[in-house]
Amino acid sequence: MKTSVQIVSSANQYRNSLKTSSEGELDVQRLPFGIYELEVEQAGFAAKSISVEIHSSLPTTLKIQLELPRVNESIKVNAANTLIDPDRAGSVNQIGSLAIRDRLGSIPGRDLQDLVNSQPGWLYEGNAVLHPRGSEYQTQFVIDGIPLTDDRSPSFGPEIEADDVQSMSIYTAGIPAEYGRKMGGVVEVNTLQDTQPGFHGQVVLSGGSFASGGSFAKGQYAWGKNTIGGSSSGSMTDHYLNPVVPQNYSNTGTLGDFSLNYRRVFTPDDKLSMSVRHEISRYDIPNELVQQAAGQRQNADNIETMGVASYQHIFSANATGDVAGMVRDNANDFYSNPESTPVEVFQHNSFREGYFRANFTLNRGHQELKAGVESDNMFLHENTSYTITSSDDDDDDSRPARARRTRLRPADNNGSNTFSFQDQRPDLEQAVFVQDLIKLHNWTIAAGLRWDHYQLILNKQAVQPRFSISRYLPSINTVFHFSYDRVFQTPSFENILLSSSTAVESIDPGDFLRLPVKPSQGDYYEGGLTTVFARHLKLDANYFRRFVNDYADDDQIDNTTISFPISFRKAIIYGAEGKIEVPDWHHFSGFVSYSYEVGNVWNPVTGGLFLGDDADAAAAALTGHFPDSQDQRNTVRGRARYQVIPRLWVAGGVQYDTGLPFEFDGDRDQALAQYGPQIIDRINFDRGRIDPSFQFNASAGADLYKSDRINTRFQIDGQNLTDVLDVIDFGGLFSGNAIGPSRSFSLRLTTIF
Repeated sequence: MKTSVQIVSSANQYRNSLKTSSEGELDVQRLPFGIYELEVEQAGFAAKSISVEIHSSLPTTLKIQLELPRVNESIKVNAANTLIDPDRAGSVNQIGSLAIRDRLGSIPGRDLQDLVNSQPGWLYEGNAVLHPRGSEYQTQFVIDGIPLTDDRSPSFGPEIEADDVQSMSIYTAGIPAEYGRKMGGVVEVNTLQDTQPGFHGQVVLSGGSFASGGSFAKGQYAWGKNTIGGSSSGSMTDHYLNPVVPQNYSNTGTLGDFSLNYRRVFTPDDKLSMSVRHEISRYDIPNELVQQAAGQRQNADNIETMGVASYQHIFSANATGDVAGMVRDNANDFYSNPESTPVEVFQHNSFREGYFRANFTLNRGHQELKAGVESDNMFLHENTSYTITSSDDDDDDSRPARARRTRLRPADNNGSNTFSFQDQRPDLEQAVFVQDLIKLHNWTIAAGLRWDHYQLILNKQAVQPRFSISRYLPSINTVFHFSYDRVFQTPSFENILLSSSTAVESIDPGDFLRLPVKPSQGDYYEGGLTTVFARHLKLDANYFRRFVNDYADDDQIDNTTISFPISFRKAIIYGAEGKIEVPDWHHFSGFVSYSYEVGNVWNPVTGGLFLGDDADAAAAALTGHFPDSQDQRNTVRGRARYQVIPRLWVAGGVQYDTGLPFEFDGDRDQALAQYGPQIIDRINFDRGRIDPSFQFNASAGADLYKSDRINTRFQIDGQNLTDVLDVIDFGGLFSGNAIGPSRSFSLRLTTIF
């Protein structure tokens, strides 16, 4: 019969009420692994509650039979404890539908990044670039099973609107063998809506400080064996990137997104899914004081179109096969006006990507085997040119090897006033993996092996074993776990052809260092526990160590977006993380997390491009070490929510950062003239670190209208209510100066039907 089914998992922050078809069928898509409670209440029948474990990519089929109530029978449904998953082999952070729905308002283009940044082990550098556990540009987003390994920050690519996302799973250890190439952290994003008969959708209107405004709409219609859905969004803001000075000069941005998807169930064992998505962002580059006075105007854009198709066949209740493919076009453009200083830059980079994977999953009692192959082929096109408009007389040879900006020198200093570069080359990558999930009483073991082949500037391959093990102790309701990951990380491909070409020698013919950038290889270790205490509190605590050879970093030319990969001999990163969650306790819910991290990088340079004084310093620095650029020792995130009445809630949160290390090529007086006293007051030149910052945020939300068909919600958020000048980075624009938003407010009106 047609009825409503409520599905709840406290550990995954998942709570959803869905309706079955007239035949009583319901298909729930891509649930994160965990324990779920299904509750069915139908007038005239006894209430039913069933606990379900989801630990497999194999479909799970349930048949629920409702029973007539007995005369004078009183039934109380006691939900199962879904706060802990005893069969999870490693640690994973979940961001469910509740957290996404009630998230803090974000600057357009940063919804997903802000959600990830709220998790322990993750932090921002400039312009919402995510860094997991000290890794630079080693984050991959997996969108509905398709990995995207390029930089997804606002300065390089438009994002998927958070309102289009159903759930997120975040790995920094115990990473399954099916994922590779970018291994600092993996963010699984599920945008697939659950199939329900009829037409359903959502409309969101938002606005706030910095002249920000946006709209989002999505809809889905299901009939028979077919489901079609689509979404679109548009937004604008005067604070798109993190500015380099508090004045926030020239920082507008506009974004747009459109998607369409179609699903067909040919038989109960055969399903086809297809989708297309088009995204665009156009934005200005923030100016420094000198650049603003000169009349500089620089702007950039990113345009991306992707098409995805996948097919699943169920061979039996214990075996299934999946194939998927993607074609993607991505283009990044950068423009400058003649008043740009110190350099007028133009860039037109693009790539076309063709991706394919095939997986087979087999369940054998206590074991679940999964094997697969994947091929990822990118065809890179780079086109960069510049003209030097002002000289740089800073020839201080005492700068350390890890200089954050490559300086350009004009012709009278033996360099060239102009430079132009064009090239194209394929990036060919293939992989094979096998993994096994074994459950033995209260033990769970996840073991995998992955082989990767990388061919771009270099031709490299590697075998990577992965292993996780956990032990559940029912007497204390605690899971202990340990994981080891061998990783093979391919270099960032942004401007890699430029930095590897002999053409760059003409920039500074008398002084340069150019080495091919090797893939990073390393060993990740993590040990920790998950426990429930006081019945409603969950604690996750982990200790980790990472050893990485040919540690990946990045460099850039002056204050431009010409960023390219570099590498150093090795890095050692270690730390501890803890998170306490309260899913729902006497109308309270929320979390608090703490991260401690220490990271050091060892000379010498093993890859990348260095010019002028930077080349001399890099060639001379053969020993010693320095702090990793993400070496923030203490990080705290927290948020608490209270349901005042059924239709009204309030929330508050905190963010505390002890500050990142920095390197500046000049002295305090030079920095004062370039950036102003407000920024310099937040910098400790003696320690070489940015001063700590504490921010407080608050939210309130209400259900304005609620019925069986329509729910309209309103939310207001206030961020950085302490109005601290949040200096995230210091030293330049891209991977340099970054000033976080000042006190700001946002509104969001959501209608679900």
